[in-house]
Amino acid sequence: MGDGRAARISVAEMKSYYVYSEWCSWLLSVAEDEIMHRDISPLCAADIQDQLKKRFAYLSGGRGQDGSPVITFPDYPAFSDVPDKEFQNVMTYLTSIPSLQDAGIGFILVIDRRQDKWTSVKASILRIAASFPANLRLVLVLRPTGLLQRTLSDLALKFNRDDFNMKVPVIMLSSVPELHGYIDKSQLTEDLGGTLDYSHTRWLCHRTAIEGFALMVKQTAQMLQSFGTELAETELPNDVPSTNSVLCAHTEKKDKAKEDMKLALDEGRSLLENIREPLAKCGEQSLNQDQLDNQTTVQRLLDQLTETEAAFDEFWAKHEQKLRQCLQLRQFEQDFREVKASLDALAQKIATFTDVGNSRAHAEHLLKDLTSFEDKSSASVERARGLSLEGEQLIDSKHYAVDSIRPKCHELRHLCEQLTAEVERRRELLSKSLELHHLLEASMKWCDQGIYLLASQPVDKCQSQDGAEAALQEIEKFLETGAENKIQELSKIYQDYESILTKDLMEHVQKVFQKQEGMEEMFHRRQASLKKLAAKQMRPVQPVAPRPEALTKSPCPSPGSRRGSENSSEGSGLRRGPYRRAKSEMSESRPGRSSSTGDEEESLAILRRHVMNELLDTERVYVEELLCVLEGYAAELENPLMAHLVSPGLQNKKDILFGNMEEIYHFHNRIFLRELESYTDCPELVGRCFLERMEEFQIYEKYCQNKPRSESLWRQCSDSPFFQECQRKLDHKLSLDSYLLKPVQRITKYQLLLKEMLKYSRSCAGAEHLQEALSSILGILKAVNDSMHLIAITGYDGNLSELGKLLMQGSFGVWTDHKGHSRVKDLARFKPRRRHLFLHEKAVLFCKKREESGEGYEKAPSYSYKQSLNMAAVGITENVKGDVRKFEIWYNAREEVYTIQAPTPEVKAAWVSEIRKVLTSQLQACREASQHRALEQSQSLPLPAPPGSSPSKGTTRNIKKLEERKTDPLSLEGYVSPTSLPKPPEKGRASPTSPDKKAKRHEVKSDPTPFGVRGWNKTSQLSEAPEDDGWSSAEELINSSDAEEEGRVGPRKLVPGKYTVVLGDEKGSPDAFAVRSGDVVEVVQEGDEGLWYVRNLTSSKESWVPASSLASLLCTSGSAQCLSSSESSAGSTLLSASSSCGESCGVPLSELQG
Repeated sequence: MGDGRAARISVAEMKSYYVYSEWCSWLLSVAEDEIMHRDISPLCAADIQDQLKKRFAYLSGGRGQDGSPVITFPDYPAFSDVPDKEFQNVMTYLTSIPSLQDAGIGFILVIDRRQDKWTSVKASILRIAASFPANLRLVLVLRPTGLLQRTLSDLALKFNRDDFNMKVPVIMLSSVPELHGYIDKSQLTEDLGGTLDYSHTRWLCHRTAIEGFALMVKQTAQMLQSFGTELAETELPNDVPSTNSVLCAHTEKKDKAKEDMKLALDEGRSLLENIREPLAKCGEQSLNQDQLDNQTTVQRLLDQLTETEAAFDEFWAKHEQKLRQCLQLRQFEQDFREVKASLDALAQKIATFTDVGNSRAHAEHLLKDLTSFEDKSSASVERARGLSLEGEQLIDSKHYAVDSIRPKCHELRHLCEQLTAEVERRRELLSKSLELHHLLEASMKWCDQGIYLLASQPVDKCQSQDGAEAALQEIEKFLETGAENKIQELSKIYQDYESILTKDLMEHVQKVFQKQEGMEEMFHRRQASLKKLAAKQMRPVQPVAPRPEALTKSPCPSPGSRRGSENSSEGSGLRRGPYRRAKSEMSESRPGRSSSTGDEEESLAILRRHVMNELLDTERVYVEELLCVLEGYAAELENPLMAHLVSPGLQNKKDILFGNMEEIYHFHNRIFLRELESYTDCPELVGRCFLERMEEFQIYEKYCQNKPRSESLWRQCSDSPFFQECQRKLDHKLSLDSYLLKPVQRITKYQLLLKEMLKYSRSCAGAEHLQEALSSILGILKAVNDSMHLIAITGYDGNLSELGKLLMQGSFGVWTDHKGHSRVKDLARFKPRRRHLFLHEKAVLFCKKREESGEGYEKAPSYSYKQSLNMAAVGITENVKGDVRKFEIWYNAREEVYTIQAPTPEVKAAWVSEIRKVLTSQLQACREASQHRALEQSQSLPLPAPPGSSPSKGTTRNIKKLEERKTDPLSLEGYVSPTSLPKPPEKGRASPTSPDKKAKRHEVKSDPTPFGVRGWNKTSQLSEAPEDDGWSSAEELINSSDAEEEGRVGPRKLVPGKYTVVLGDEKGSPDAFAVRSGDVVEVVQEGDEGLWYVRNLTSSKESWVPASSLASLLCTSGSAQCLSSSESSAGSTLLSASSSCGESCGVPLSELQG
């Protein structure tokens, strides 16, 4: 933020930074200048340590009389072998050690060649003179001591003096005492007769250490200088994590710098002690000049480093304070944004609390919501106030961003005060609303009590003077209670509650006041009537039985019928019509005193109102309980403060535990409750409210389907401390599982309330709607119950939704009979199996019911899938001999027969009726498709004429039969459908009777045609049987239960279609039309004289064939049953057409005479 950048470095920090920077520069200068005055390489002893160790020249620390440094060249036999580079490096290094002041005087060279040859002396002098890099003050040479060498040197000096002509004098010395004349003994080493304490190894170690320390100080100074620049140029971040990261990084670097400075100081102090070691061992011994210079240098470096460290500490303290203040500011700003956002959200939420309630319970609920809101918002308000105090503390601590902090503190205080004031204002409004609704409810209750009092006064007792006076006293006594309960002045209500009177609430006040006026008017009329009766001098009257005609004359219309007629003429606008109007109209229509019918209607109206009040009160309680569960449990699952109490098994399981309870709550709270309240004054019409919202009630099916999973999760986690803490906060006496059962209890409660309302509204206009609503609610309960059973099916591989709507389900005893089974297996069917049947639109499922161990929903049964039958291939026999509870479902021409025993005859009748509806709908769809297809085929098929007759004759007759067939009314008797497709079997495909086909006969697959109408067939009508009624959607009539049981075979006709040859007859058939067993033939058309035109699809040959030959040859193709029947009588063969509705002309079958 701008505040941070503007205060990047304060004035105090700037001053400390400049001081610290100067000390760093001075330290760096000392490290460079004091140790290495010249920029000559190499500068360090470590670089030429091996060359210095040869000791062909050394700087002992001695000085001449004028302070000139003395460099000694000791006797070194291999001097001439020293490479020029090494010699130059050593000379350069030795001349760079003395101070600039001493080096400016010039160096004294002492060349010891006492043990050498003159020729070497001359070469050494010339080499030194030529390569010495500094100023020379004097050269002292100790000549060889041997007689020969001394003589040679004297002669050389005498005759070759010009060769030694140097800029400085060269003095040849014959002995050491002569040397002492030039340099004091205290400045010469022991090998030159002096007393100077010198160790070349120690000198080399000191030089290496001093230069290493100087280099360390130099690096430390550079590091401190760079770090100081970095700190000074650092811009403050704009967020807490970045600021905290910068502070940590700088602190880490500071600690590293402090550690480097400590190491340097320790190294310098250790080196200083090492230099002073000779003094510590012997107090009388003194340091030579070079040692004193080293001591001074190290001491200066230590002092400079100490001062630099102090400057760094001061600068870091300023910088750290700035970073910590920045961190405090960023934390304050972040908290301010969070708190302000929270307060803004609370302000927006409190702004939505505009409703003042449309009833006392609603107002109490809103007030409770406001209290809950205040409790939840208190944490944010307290946090805002605490943050404001933190800001004040920052201001008091002289924070650099005072101008940014102070406005934020003022804003936080203002927002808290504004929110608190708004909550108090809302509380005052809701308290007023609660007070007004309490007054309105008291008035309504008083009115209801008054109406009940009028209805409860017996009319016959009021005919006497005493009875009239007693009734009059009851009325007067009741009217006296009105002072406390009724609305006195409507204008005063408007004035006192002006701040909360919305349009709806004002209408409600007016209705209550009108009701109150109407009730008082009824009381005044009753008072007037009773006063007249009490004032009359009545003589004794003999009781006379009323004439029957008097009870039927001029019947007074009931309030319900009158209200119904008004509603039919004026629409829904009269739903909220005042009760007083109906009562006054009823009173005006009465001639004289009230009739018993009117009193009964008044009583029924009161009872309806009581039922309506119970419906509304329980609905409000239900909505409030749902809200408590959602806010007190479901919302708390996502509360971070409660996360430590949530067990691992509960995490991410909110949808499982609560299902779609939130969806149910929003429906009731936002829609259904408000619509119910609009029927308060006309409870007999509340059925419309249920009917209009019946589709929304389907959400309960989803909730009930999830209930087993919810129950299972609850049992696993019911001991979780999370639930205990939530229950404690809500002050609930019951645990969560009791509240999770509320939706299930509520959906069952509606039908009870609707029954009660219908009981008291038989003569009202809304009775029909109430009955319809009750039926719809019961339907929903049945659907919920069915779905609970449906989801318990296990082992079914397909998709249950593809089977269509679930129509019915229930448990039955089942006997199974399969053709071809042994007698032993047939005997086993006398003991029924218990099966649970699920009837869908496209299939019926057989399941085995299994009771599960456990409690609650864990004990709910499950159903193991056993088999299924496609409804397109199913037939039924409605009555079975010997038991009125039994019926049959058969499959594949009674190849499989399932005898079903229902618990009661009523259950059987319901199932048979539902199955009949499914089969009838399939029959209708099949007939329409079959008629259309057959007509197209008959009109487009070209046929050759049979011998001796006209080709058009047979065609005309068949078309005529087809048209007659199409005009027949829909007949339920003999309803069948085919068992095969019209196509011939393909190569490699299993035959209709193969095991593979049978193994798959129970698979239920989705059918794109309506109700599986693909492959339908029509047959002749079924002859009536005295007990059995056969219905089929998959087999031919010849395989029906009636025909099979009675053993009757009537005349049948062959239907055109495709057939498979059963018995080959190459000899008996005409040569032109030879067939073999397994050939597929197509019977095209019947001709005259018992001939049929047949086409061999295998050999592509065609011919007219006598009907007598077809009886022993053919079987239907595709998946059809064999044409010959094992149950037919001798000498006759029964054929079943294989063609579907697309290939059959629909001609009934007839017997083939062989």
